[in-house]
Amino acid sequence: MKRVMALILSGLMAATAFPALAVQVEADTVTLPAGSTMHVRLNVTLSTRTNQNGDPFSARVIEPIIYEGEEVVPAGSILEGRVAFVKEPGRVKGPAEMRLVAETITTPEEVTYSIVAGLEDAQGAEGAKVKDEEGTIKGPGKSKKGTAIETGVGAGVGAGVGAIAAGGKGSLYGLAIGGLAALIHNVSKKGKDIILPQGTELTFVIERTTTAKRVTKPAEPAQ
Repeated sequence: MKRVMALILSGLMAATAFPALAVQVEADTVTLPAGSTMHVRLNVTLSTRTNQNGDPFSARVIEPIIYEGEEVVPAGSILEGRVAFVKEPGRVKGPAEMRLVAETITTPEEVTYSIVAGLEDAQGAEGAKVKDEEGTIKGPGKSKKGTAIETGVGAGVGAGVGAIAAGGKGSLYGLAIGGLAALIHNVSKKGKDIILPQGTELTFVIERTTTAKRVTKPAEPAQ
């Protein structure tokens, strides 16, 4: 017991005598707070047609993150992550979906943050939108306007053929058959894939505060 007390007292005395040592750990860390917004630009092209779960991706930070007057994440830093979920567009199962997970940010000074961040927006993906808090990107799916046009054209063609074949009643039958054929044709078509071209701008929001060790550059030798 006396030995433990002696160690505690010696530690307190050291912290009192050398206060710089007591705060050394805190001074050597950089904080990236929760709620920070990251605007990045994709370095690669991602697509539900070509990518699979687990595929890596990288993006370049285009706007610095400032915290307490310090630039903690400069523009030009590299965000790295992975594709966490991919669903190809289906004929019946709905539009394509893709989820991206951001994992690390590395600054030009080689400070690396392990992060938890959710995708909030994707600019440049045609017809695709972020649909939920998990950051799932939802594809455009099938065009309702296209479905209506195809059904109308099919019904009109069917009515014309029916009229030629069997008069007025034939046109009614042809109208129904033509519309049904067009609808079946549209259902058999797949929706559009999600394509995020290289250069697509993404917005992530940091969900948890994280810290990283500060890297001190060696002093340049005197001339």
